Amino acid sequence: MVRDALGVGVAVGLSGFAFGVTSAGGGLGIWQTCALSLLVFTGASQFALVGALAAGGNPLTAAAGAFFLGVRNAFYGLRLSQLLALPRAVRPFAAHWVIDETTAVTLAQPGRRSARLGFAVTGLSLYLLWNLTTWLGAAGAEALGDTAAWGLDAAGPAVFLALLAPMLRTATERAVAALAVVLGLGLLPVLPTGVPVLAAALAAPAVLFLKGAGPRKAAREDKDKRDRQAEQAAREQREAGEKEDR
Repeated sequence: MVRDALGVGVAVGLSGFAFGVTSAGGGLGIWQTCALSLLVFTGASQFALVGALAAGGNPLTAAAGAFFLGVRNAFYGLRLSQLLALPRAVRPFAAHWVIDETTAVTLAQPGRRSARLGFAVTGLSLYLLWNLTTWLGAAGAEALGDTAAWGLDAAGPAVFLALLAPMLRTATERAVAALAVVLGLGLLPVLPTGVPVLAAALAAPAVLFLKGAGPRKAAREDKDKRDRQAEQAAREQREAGEKEDR
Protein backbone atom coordinates (compact mmCIF):
# COMPACT_ATOMS: atom_id res chain seq x y z
CA MET A 1 0.00 0.00 0.00
CA VAL A 2 2.84 2.41 0.89
CA ARG A 3 4.52 1.56 -2.40
CA ASP A 4 1.32 2.29 -4.34
CA ALA A 5 0.79 5.56 -2.47
CA LEU A 6 4.36 6.65 -3.15
CA GLY A 7 3.97 5.64 -6.79
CA VAL A 8 0.94 7.91 -7.18
CA GLY A 9 2.66 10.74 -5.29
CA VAL A 10 5.81 10.58 -7.39
CA ALA A 11 4.10 10.04 -10.75
CA VAL A 12 1.67 12.92 -10.32
CA GLY A 13 4.10 15.11 -8.41
CA LEU A 14 6.45 15.20 -11.39
CA SER A 15 3.72 16.90 -13.44
CA GLY A 16 4.22 19.95 -11.22
CA PHE A 17 7.12 20.71 -13.55
CA ALA A 18 4.65 21.08 -16.41
CA PHE A 19 2.53 23.40 -14.32
CA GLY A 20 5.52 25.56 -13.40
CA VAL A 21 6.56 25.90 -17.02
CA THR A 22 3.01 26.60 -18.21
CA SER A 23 2.37 29.17 -15.49
CA ALA A 24 5.62 31.03 -16.11
CA GLY A 25 5.03 30.89 -19.85
CA GLY A 26 1.57 32.36 -19.27
CA GLY A 27 3.01 35.45 -17.63
CA LEU A 28 2.99 34.63 -13.92
CA GLY A 29 6.12 35.18 -11.88
CA ILE A 30 8.02 32.42 -10.11
CA TRP A 31 6.69 33.34 -6.69
CA GLN A 32 3.14 33.67 -7.97
CA THR A 33 3.43 30.23 -9.52
CA CYS A 34 4.90 28.70 -6.38
CA ALA A 35 2.23 30.36 -4.23
CA LEU A 36 -0.49 28.71 -6.32
CA SER A 37 1.01 25.26 -5.72
CA LEU A 38 1.57 25.91 -2.02
CA LEU A 39 -1.84 27.40 -1.26
CA VAL A 40 -4.20 26.01 -3.89
CA PHE A 41 -2.66 22.56 -4.42
CA THR A 42 -5.19 21.11 -6.82
CA GLY A 43 -3.61 20.61 -10.21
CA ALA A 44 -6.65 20.72 -12.49
CA SER A 45 -7.78 24.05 -11.01
CA GLN A 46 -4.26 25.48 -11.23
CA PHE A 47 -3.93 24.54 -14.89
CA ALA A 48 -7.41 25.93 -15.60
CA LEU A 49 -6.50 29.24 -13.96
CA VAL A 50 -3.18 29.81 -15.70
CA GLY A 51 -4.57 28.52 -19.00
CA ALA A 52 -7.43 31.02 -18.89
CA LEU A 53 -5.10 33.86 -17.93
CA ALA A 54 -2.62 32.96 -20.68
CA ALA A 55 -5.47 33.02 -23.20
CA GLY A 56 -6.34 36.57 -22.17
CA GLY A 57 -9.33 35.69 -20.05
CA ASN A 58 -10.73 37.95 -17.36
CA PRO A 59 -8.97 37.20 -14.01
CA LEU A 60 -12.28 36.98 -12.16
CA THR A 61 -13.75 34.58 -14.71
CA ALA A 62 -10.56 32.51 -14.67
CA ALA A 63 -10.61 32.37 -10.88
CA ALA A 64 -14.30 31.43 -10.86
CA GLY A 65 -13.71 28.60 -13.31
CA ALA A 66 -10.81 27.28 -11.24
CA PHE A 67 -12.90 27.58 -8.08
CA PHE A 68 -15.85 25.60 -9.41
CA LEU A 69 -13.48 22.97 -10.79
CA GLY A 70 -12.02 22.64 -7.30
CA VAL A 71 -15.40 22.36 -5.57
CA ARG A 72 -15.30 18.61 -6.19
CA ASN A 73 -12.70 18.37 -3.41
CA ALA A 74 -15.33 19.48 -0.90
CA PHE A 75 -17.44 16.45 -1.83
CA TYR A 76 -14.38 14.23 -1.51
CA GLY A 77 -13.92 15.67 1.96
CA LEU A 78 -17.41 14.64 3.04
CA ARG A 79 -16.62 11.02 2.23
CA LEU A 80 -13.07 11.03 3.60
CA SER A 81 -14.06 12.69 6.87
CA GLN A 82 -16.18 9.66 7.72
CA LEU A 83 -13.62 7.15 6.51
CA LEU A 84 -10.54 8.69 8.16
CA ALA A 85 -12.21 10.07 11.32
CA LEU A 86 -9.19 12.27 12.07
CA PRO A 87 -8.85 14.30 15.30
CA ARG A 88 -10.34 17.79 15.10
CA ALA A 89 -6.94 19.46 15.44
CA VAL A 90 -5.63 17.62 12.39
CA ARG A 91 -8.61 18.10 10.07
CA PRO A 92 -7.81 21.67 8.86
CA PHE A 93 -4.32 20.55 7.76
CA ALA A 94 -5.56 17.30 6.24
CA ALA A 95 -8.23 19.19 4.28
CA HIS A 96 -5.49 20.84 2.22
CA TRP A 97 -4.50 17.40 0.93
CA VAL A 98 -8.01 16.31 -0.09
CA ILE A 99 -7.54 16.05 -3.85
CA ASP A 100 -8.18 13.47 -6.59
CA GLU A 101 -5.06 11.43 -5.93
CA THR A 102 -5.32 11.15 -2.15
CA THR A 103 -9.02 10.34 -2.45
CA ALA A 104 -8.39 7.58 -4.98
CA VAL A 105 -5.70 5.94 -2.84
CA THR A 106 -7.66 6.30 0.41
CA LEU A 107 -10.89 4.83 -0.95
CA ALA A 108 -8.99 1.82 -2.30
CA GLN A 109 -7.91 0.74 1.21
CA PRO A 110 -9.72 -2.03 3.11
CA GLY A 111 -9.58 -0.48 6.60
CA ARG A 112 -9.29 2.79 8.49
CA ARG A 113 -5.67 2.31 9.49
CA SER A 114 -4.49 1.61 5.94
CA ALA A 115 -6.73 4.42 4.65
CA ARG A 116 -5.06 6.91 7.00
CA LEU A 117 -1.61 5.70 6.01
CA GLY A 118 -2.43 5.82 2.30
CA PHE A 119 -3.83 9.33 2.63
CA ALA A 120 -0.80 10.57 4.57
CA VAL A 121 1.83 9.00 2.31
CA THR A 122 0.14 10.12 -0.90
CA GLY A 123 -0.54 13.63 0.40
CA LEU A 124 2.93 14.24 1.82
CA SER A 125 4.90 12.82 -1.11
CA LEU A 126 2.72 14.59 -3.67
CA TYR A 127 2.72 17.93 -1.86
CA LEU A 128 6.50 18.03 -1.46
CA LEU A 129 7.28 16.86 -4.98
CA TRP A 130 4.58 18.95 -6.65
CA ASN A 131 5.88 22.14 -5.06
CA LEU A 132 9.51 21.27 -5.76
CA THR A 133 8.86 20.54 -9.43
CA THR A 134 6.65 23.63 -9.72
CA TRP A 135 9.59 25.76 -8.65
CA LEU A 136 11.97 23.93 -11.00
CA GLY A 137 9.57 24.32 -13.91
CA ALA A 138 8.95 28.00 -13.29
CA ALA A 139 12.66 28.71 -12.82
CA GLY A 140 13.64 26.83 -15.96
CA ALA A 141 10.82 28.05 -18.20
CA GLU A 142 13.03 30.58 -19.98
CA ALA A 143 15.50 27.86 -20.96
CA LEU A 144 12.75 25.95 -22.78
CA GLY A 145 11.83 28.86 -25.01
CA ASP A 146 8.30 28.70 -26.42
CA THR A 147 6.49 26.66 -23.76
CA ALA A 148 3.37 26.27 -25.90
CA ALA A 149 5.38 24.24 -28.41
CA TRP A 150 6.06 21.58 -25.80
CA GLY A 151 2.37 20.99 -25.06
CA LEU A 152 3.05 20.87 -21.33
CA ASP A 153 -0.22 22.63 -20.56
CA ALA A 154 -1.97 19.37 -21.41
CA ALA A 155 -0.15 17.40 -18.70
CA GLY A 156 -2.35 18.48 -15.80
CA PRO A 157 -5.70 17.83 -17.51
CA ALA A 158 -4.35 14.50 -18.82
CA VAL A 159 -3.45 13.37 -15.30
CA PHE A 160 -6.85 14.50 -14.01
CA LEU A 161 -8.69 12.59 -16.74
CA ALA A 162 -6.55 9.48 -16.17
CA LEU A 163 -7.58 9.47 -12.51
CA LEU A 164 -11.20 10.30 -13.26
CA ALA A 165 -11.86 7.74 -16.00
CA PRO A 166 -11.74 4.60 -13.79
CA MET A 167 -14.21 6.23 -11.37
CA LEU A 168 -16.91 6.55 -14.04
CA ARG A 169 -18.57 3.21 -13.29
CA THR A 170 -22.26 3.90 -13.90
CA ALA A 171 -24.09 5.02 -17.03
CA THR A 172 -25.18 8.21 -15.26
CA GLU A 173 -21.60 9.16 -14.37
CA ARG A 174 -20.42 8.51 -17.92
CA ALA A 175 -23.32 10.54 -19.31
CA VAL A 176 -22.43 13.50 -17.05
CA ALA A 177 -18.78 13.33 -18.14
CA ALA A 178 -19.70 13.12 -21.82
CA LEU A 179 -22.13 16.04 -21.63
CA ALA A 180 -19.58 18.13 -19.71
CA VAL A 181 -17.04 17.54 -22.48
CA VAL A 182 -19.57 18.50 -25.15
CA LEU A 183 -20.53 21.68 -23.31
CA GLY A 184 -16.95 22.66 -22.48
CA LEU A 185 -15.58 22.13 -25.98
CA GLY A 186 -18.67 23.23 -27.87
CA LEU A 187 -18.89 26.57 -26.10
CA LEU A 188 -15.19 27.45 -26.43
CA PRO A 189 -15.63 29.35 -29.72
CA VAL A 190 -18.61 31.42 -28.54
CA LEU A 191 -17.97 32.24 -24.87
CA PRO A 192 -15.16 34.13 -23.12
CA THR A 193 -12.23 32.15 -21.77
CA GLY A 194 -13.09 30.40 -18.52
CA VAL A 195 -16.87 30.54 -18.98
CA PRO A 196 -17.14 27.17 -20.81
CA VAL A 197 -15.75 25.48 -17.68
CA LEU A 198 -18.57 27.01 -15.66
CA ALA A 199 -21.13 25.95 -18.26
CA ALA A 200 -19.82 22.38 -18.17
CA ALA A 201 -20.87 22.22 -14.51
CA LEU A 202 -24.50 22.23 -15.73
CA ALA A 203 -24.00 18.70 -17.07
CA ALA A 204 -24.68 17.04 -13.72
CA PRO A 205 -28.07 18.64 -12.94
CA ALA A 206 -29.13 18.27 -16.59
CA VAL A 207 -28.42 14.53 -16.67
CA LEU A 208 -30.00 13.96 -13.26
CA PHE A 209 -33.12 15.84 -14.37
CA LEU A 210 -33.41 13.80 -17.56
CA LYS A 211 -32.77 10.60 -15.64
CA GLY A 212 -35.58 11.43 -13.25
CA ALA A 213 -37.97 12.46 -16.03
CA GLY A 214 -38.48 8.86 -17.17
CA PRO A 215 -39.45 7.46 -13.74
CA ARG A 216 -41.64 10.49 -13.07
CA LYS A 217 -43.49 9.96 -16.34
CA ALA A 218 -43.86 6.24 -15.64
CA ALA A 219 -45.17 7.00 -12.13
CA ARG A 220 -47.75 9.43 -13.53
CA GLU A 221 -48.87 6.90 -16.15
CA ASP A 222 -49.09 4.18 -13.49
CA LYS A 223 -51.16 6.46 -11.24
CA ASP A 224 -53.49 7.34 -14.12
CA LYS A 225 -53.91 3.63 -14.89
CA ARG A 226 -54.76 2.84 -11.27
CA ASP A 227 -57.24 5.74 -11.18
CA ARG A 228 -58.95 4.48 -14.32
CA GLN A 229 -59.11 0.96 -12.91
CA ALA A 230 -60.57 2.24 -9.64
CA GLU A 231 -63.11 4.32 -11.53
CA GLN A 232 -64.06 1.35 -13.69
CA ALA A 233 -64.44 -0.89 -10.62
CA ALA A 234 -66.63 1.71 -8.90
CA ARG A 235 -68.80 2.06 -12.00
CA GLU A 236 -69.24 -1.70 -12.29
CA GLN A 237 -70.12 -1.89 -8.62
CA ARG A 238 -72.78 0.82 -9.04
CA GLU A 239 -74.24 -0.93 -12.06
CA ALA A 240 -74.36 -4.24 -10.16
CA GLY A 241 -76.17 -2.52 -7.27
CA GLU A 242 -78.68 -0.96 -9.64
CA LYS A 243 -79.46 -4.38 -11.15
CA GLU A 244 -80.05 -5.88 -7.72
CA ASP A 245 -82.45 -3.02 -6.86
CA ARG A 246 -84.48 -3.74 -9.99
